[in-house]
Amino acid sequence: MSQFPDHRANEDFGPVYVREKGQLFLAGSHCARIKTPPVRLFSKSFSVELCVNQGDTCKPKEKPFIFTYTEQGSLRYSAKPLFTLALDLIADNIQHVDSLLGFPEQVAERLFTAADARQQFCHPQTGLVALRKFTEAYEDMMLSSLCLRGKYLLVSEKLEEIKSFRGLHSLDLSCCKLGDEHELLRHLSSEAMDSLRELYLKDNCLSDIGVRKLTAPVRVLQRGLGKLSLLDMSCNPEITEMGVTFLLVFKQLQYLDISDAGVQDPAETCKKIQTRTGLLHSKKPLTQFDHEDCRTQGWAEQLFCQWDQLVVSAIKSKKITASRTAAQQFYGKDKINRDDVEMAISNDSPAATTKHLQFYRPEGAKNPAPAVPYSGHYPVKRAKEEKHLEDTASSRPAKKSRVTLTTEDWDLLNSY
Repeated sequence: MSQFPDHRANEDFGPVYVREKGQLFLAGSHCARIKTPPVRLFSKSFSVELCVNQGDTCKPKEKPFIFTYTEQGSLRYSAKPLFTLALDLIADNIQHVDSLLGFPEQVAERLFTAADARQQFCHPQTGLVALRKFTEAYEDMMLSSLCLRGKYLLVSEKLEEIKSFRGLHSLDLSCCKLGDEHELLRHLSSEAMDSLRELYLKDNCLSDIGVRKLTAPVRVLQRGLGKLSLLDMSCNPEITEMGVTFLLVFKQLQYLDISDAGVQDPAETCKKIQTRTGLLHSKKPLTQFDHEDCRTQGWAEQLFCQWDQLVVSAIKSKKITASRTAAQQFYGKDKINRDDVEMAISNDSPAATTKHLQFYRPEGAKNPAPAVPYSGHYPVKRAKEEKHLEDTASSRPAKKSRVTLTTEDWDLLNSY
């Protein structure tokens, strides 16, 4: 150890520190050698307990241990895997995830199951936000087929959730009483439903106006439901021959059902459908319209079961929400009757079929291409428009002949 007896004589060297017995002190300083006990803020017996207010609804943090029993019957615990802990953390805060695009499908399915077990998608504020994270990334894996037959209250209360699903191949909205002005009917003709192949709109109070809106994007913009292979429009008595003419725009149809529609001349209608689309009238009922194989399939299958149970329980307890009140006003009901709901769900055929008009495409047959471009109007009107274009073709440049949108078509586009 170095000693400096005269501290003032060595001021030119600056302060010198010396370590003695594990302690560092300034050389020549006698007060630094005095040992002072550390100052404690609290005594050793002091303890802190976290108190949670009764209004705090946060879930207690789960312990990261798994308790099991050995063969001898003794209790054994082991730590949870890091993957499980991370999955639980994300599931508890799924509404804060920015995007799931590019996330592995196997992990995403387990994440959706974990979030569903915590009822994250039933939350009124964050449920829709959390659901859209999955639907925008996995589309048909979330739902490839959706059956809402007779569940008009569920359609009204969970309309935004239903509209968030993409990539659907089959959709059954039979006996939902949508009408021509329902928001879901407009959603069917959007780009989000361009993957739809099977559509069931049986007994939905549709008329020619609703069919016209449904087919407008296909007729005018060549997009929408143009890939439909099966369409059920039966039990809609307000659909006349004019509405059936609009339906002929679906060139890829393999099966069509317009039974119990407002068709006055079935023979002439069958001839028109066969000439323009190649579909043949079936003398026997087709199994494709039995609705036996139509059910909800996908990751969110259990989610719709939960929503349906919530609606039924709300009806039993007579808890009427704002959305359910709007549904009553839309359907013209002053009071929800539980028997009416159960009857709508159980009755797939509200009336006996009197006009059996089901069509199918024979195997190997192709759709004949029409000689005149068809856009859903009457043949006479279209013939006048084509004649007018032919008369003005010689006096106009070649670019002007491409314009085929009429004033009526533009009105349809503006309505959307």
